[in-house]
Amino acid sequence: MALEEYFKEIVGVIALGIEAAAVAVVTFGALQAFVRVVALTLHAEPDLRVGRDVWLRFAVWIALSLEFALAADLIRTAIAIPTWAGIGQLAAIAAIRTALNYFLERDIEALREKSENVERSQARTT
Repeated sequence: MALEEYFKEIVGVIALGIEAAAVAVVTFGALQAFVRVVALTLHAEPDLRVGRDVWLRFAVWIALSLEFALAADLIRTAIAIPTWAGIGQLAAIAAIRTALNYFLERDIEALREKSENVERSQARTT
């Protein structure tokens, strides 16, 4: 087997590992969010602020998972013999994931700012 083939094998395993990391990250975030949602439902009074915190933490895990998935796609494309169709598919996937990540990050930041403002106003009234 040629050196190039070994390299492709190694890089393929690395990409698979990164994809596994993406799955692990989003799974961990989902489990964490699920446990917190179950805990919230056991309380007599729903708390919107805590619900937002659950969403915010889960959104961060999703954003991180998207980054891992995009990295794996880039690595796989780097070792493949690129065709225009393959490059176009990667560009579309990258654009969609980047847009999802951008809007998710924007929502995360807006929610953080809103939470900080609420905390400040509560601190002033106490």
